[in-house]
Amino acid sequence: MKRRGRKGQPINLTQDQRAELERLARRKREARGPAFRARVILMLASGAIGRAIEQRLRTSNQTVCALRKRFLQGGVEGLFDERRPGAPRKIGDEHIERVIVATLERRPEGATHWSTRMMAKKLGFSQSAISRIWRAFGLKPHRASTYTLSRDPLFVEKVRDVVGLYLSPPDRAIVLSVDEKSQIQALNRTQPILPLRPGTVERRTADYERHGTTSLFAALDVKTGKVIGRCYPRHRAREFRQFLDLIEARVPAEQQVHLILDNYATHKTPTVHRWLLKHPRFHLHFIPTHSSWLNLVERWFALLTERQIKRGAHTSVGQLQAAIEQFLGVSNQAPRPFLWTKTADEILDKVARYAGATLRAHA
Repeated sequence: MKRRGRKGQPINLTQDQRAELERLARRKREARGPAFRARVILMLASGAIGRAIEQRLRTSNQTVCALRKRFLQGGVEGLFDERRPGAPRKIGDEHIERVIVATLERRPEGATHWSTRMMAKKLGFSQSAISRIWRAFGLKPHRASTYTLSRDPLFVEKVRDVVGLYLSPPDRAIVLSVDEKSQIQALNRTQPILPLRPGTVERRTADYERHGTTSLFAALDVKTGKVIGRCYPRHRAREFRQFLDLIEARVPAEQQVHLILDNYATHKTPTVHRWLLKHPRFHLHFIPTHSSWLNLVERWFALLTERQIKRGAHTSVGQLQAAIEQFLGVSNQAPRPFLWTKTADEILDKVARYAGATLRAHA
C-alpha cells in the first residue's frame, strides 16, 4: 500500500509576485527554464495538487517539491539559476553595444540587411560572437514579416462584434465563419512526380500545366469545427446565394444563424439583400477591411492548402474538386474547433502599438 506524501506548505502570492510570475510564464522561448518554473508555482498557488501539475506539465513529483521549496526560500528570484563558473567574457559591454547599435541603426553596403558574416567583417568580431549576441538580444535581421493596418472607420465596433461572437456566442444560435477560396487552380506537373524514398525527398518539376479553376465556398461552425462547403465554377453573387441556400438546408430551422463575412462585393448585392429579407434568422457580421486574420475559416483554408492542394497534381477541375471534397469529408469526420483566445481589448491594444510605431516611423 502506497504511503501518502505530506501536503506541502501552501503558497500565497502577493500581487507583485503573481504579475512577475505571469510575465515569466509567457517567456517560453527566451527563458524556458524560468517560464516552466513560474507555471509550476502559479499552479501550486491556484490550489492544484501535485499529481495534476505532473500530468499537465509532464514533470515529476520531485521537481514540483523542489520548486516549491526554492520559491518559499527565495521568492521569484529563487526560480532563476545561479551564475555558473567559467571563463570571463572576452567581449565587453561596449563592444556588445556597438554590435546592437550597428544592427538596429545601420545597413550594410549593397544589401538590405545584415548577416553574421557581414557584421563580423565590419566590426572585426568572429561570426559565432555576432550570432551569440543576436540570440541573446532576440535580433533576427534575416527575418521580416508583413502587416497591414485597417482603415475601416468602424474597425473598433466590428472587432468587438466578431470577437464577441467567438468568445460568447448567443444561445440557440450557430455562428459560422464564411468565406470563399476563389480561383483554385487544377495544376499538373509536366513530368511524373518521383515518389518519396529512404534518403530522398519527393521530387517534382518546377513547371506545370493548368487545367482550369474552381471556387470553394465554406462555412466553419465556430463551436464544433465542422465545415459546410461546396465548389462552384464561378465566384459571383449568384453562387453565394446558392451557398446560402445550402446553409439554410443544413442548419436546423429553430436556430438563429450568425455569419461572419469579409467585405467582398458579392456579399452585399441586391440579390443577397433580397434573400436575407426572406430569411430573417440570418444575421451578417462583417469583419473590418484588411482583417482576414479575424475570420476563422481562413485557418481551415490554410490546412486545406497545406495538406491537399499545395502538393497535389490534378489533370482536371473535376479531379481537383474531388480532392477538396475528400478533405472536407475527412475534416468533418473528426472535427476540431479553432479556439479563439484573444479578447477585443488585447487586439485593439496591439493594433494601437502598431499604429504608434507607424506614426513614429513617418514622423
